[in-house]
Amino acid sequence: MASFAYRYPVDVLVRRLKYSGALQLAPTLAEGLSQAVTGRAMPDLLVAMPLSLRRLRQRGYNQAHEIARRVAARCGRPLKPVLERLRDTQAQAGLTAVRRRDNLIDAFRCSHPLAGLRVALVDDVMTSGATLDAAARTLKGAGACHVAAWVVARTPAPEF
Repeated sequence: MASFAYRYPVDVLVRRLKYSGALQLAPTLAEGLSQAVTGRAMPDLLVAMPLSLRRLRQRGYNQAHEIARRVAARCGRPLKPVLERLRDTQAQAGLTAVRRRDNLIDAFRCSHPLAGLRVALVDDVMTSGATLDAAARTLKGAGACHVAAWVVARTPAPEF
């Protein structure tokens, strides 16, 4: 579930939140995602896409968490930090689909059992889906019965 296409002006807002510390944009982006999921089956819990420790230290915040905490409050569902990124993977931007998948092998760990739970994995942008797929596989490996991807924006499919 993506609330917007990753194109102007949303792409500018997401990049400002992600790379320029414009935390004041998180509520606006979270509102768009909250509206997109209204009326859908609600998960048992939300999980924000984790950053590596190095990236978290560089930025000082996790943009996915900033969005997810607001969406969780709006949806009345808990947000739990059960997923962690084990290693600092190479940035996915610019990698081929195969390299993106390979880059994420064993990149995540789930710290709590999720037996039978429905989980919404919240992130800012979905490009190829490789990161969300790797994280979802980890959550399912911990017992989640269903993992939905909730993203603010998705890159449009290439036009031919």
